[in-house]
Amino acid sequence: MTNAPTLDERRNQLVDQITSDRDLPAAVELAMRTVARDQFLPGLDPTRAYVDEAVSIKENPGGPLPLSLASVPSIVAMMLAQLDAQPGDRVLEVGAGTGYNAALLAEIVGPDGAVTTVDIDSDVALHARHALNGAGYERVTVIERDGLIGAPENAPYDRMTATVGLWDLPHTWWEQLAEGGRLVFPFRWRGQTRSVALTRRGDTLVSDGMELCGFVPVIGQDGERTAELFDGKARLHYDQDQAVDSTLLGDVFSTPLTEVWAETRVGREEPFDGIWLRATVSDDTVCRLEVTSDALDAGVRRPAIPIRTPALVVGDSLAYMALLREDADPEKPWRVGAAGYGPNGSALAHKMVAHIDAWGADRNGVPTMTIHPADGPLDVPAQGHVISKNESSVVLAY
Repeated sequence: MTNAPTLDERRNQLVDQITSDRDLPAAVELAMRTVARDQFLPGLDPTRAYVDEAVSIKENPGGPLPLSLASVPSIVAMMLAQLDAQPGDRVLEVGAGTGYNAALLAEIVGPDGAVTTVDIDSDVALHARHALNGAGYERVTVIERDGLIGAPENAPYDRMTATVGLWDLPHTWWEQLAEGGRLVFPFRWRGQTRSVALTRRGDTLVSDGMELCGFVPVIGQDGERTAELFDGKARLHYDQDQAVDSTLLGDVFSTPLTEVWAETRVGREEPFDGIWLRATVSDDTVCRLEVTSDALDAGVRRPAIPIRTPALVVGDSLAYMALLREDADPEKPWRVGAAGYGPNGSALAHKMVAHIDAWGADRNGVPTMTIHPADGPLDVPAQGHVISKNESSVVLAY
């Protein structure tokens, strides 16, 4: 009879799984093999702590998303790799969660470094404090506070990170990140969320990488809008600066459908989220479309991913990404294209296909993002595209 793996063995198996898919800095891998995630999830079957999945730690009675989550371990590892914290660094984390990520950071920066974690929710902050104490990380500072304020009393920070999705970069954070310091946070624009890694160069933050992710939105930012379409069977998510008038789209799915297909094809397991990212670099009409099963049953063309598909919206028309199976190419059986509705649905579908084929020609291309304070000067390259937020200006360019 084979004995069940111990918790230590399960933890190492999880890290082995993560490192088989992604190269991790040695310090991040060692920290993940050292910190016992199960100690930060009391009341949960401890073996579940070593499955690569998120765990809700506080539900939200007022909405569909939890107020706080223990993030997926592979996403935690990815963001720690982006952050690249070093021994002796001073680190600020916004969104304390279970305290697990702060413990990992404490291992990485060592006894000569300092970790501060803040959370707006008193229960979450208290949980993190107790869990950190129980696991031997009393040296981590836990503060109950609105994370958008940060923690100026322990600034400046060599590294700052967030485990909540932000639609805008708070002005207060600029004052707390040291020159040359590194910021990694889940940034939301045009309906998508990317973990963006940036380095401060004076009054500019410059990216050197971004990865798809999903996080609970931070409390206190209100730059995103949602409109119900088709009697609530579909929803459109867009930013406040976009010229979307949902009243013009009430009957859009009752208009004739146009389908346009790109030359681009994808494999069964091949990610194609880069299409969305590429479209946002030049196109201010990109939104997120969410389509329910009721809409599909009513005849709406199935989007590429019903709960989160990029759409282009102009006036009373829209087009969104769709897939078509073609078995002629067994290696890449899915052809990518667009479904359009409304008077200008065909034109928008062709525009979406142009974005798709541009991505298809350079599937690994990642744009550079620079972020500037909203009231400061902008340095926009010739092919750069500006997205305006309340407290910051974002420039994207290839």
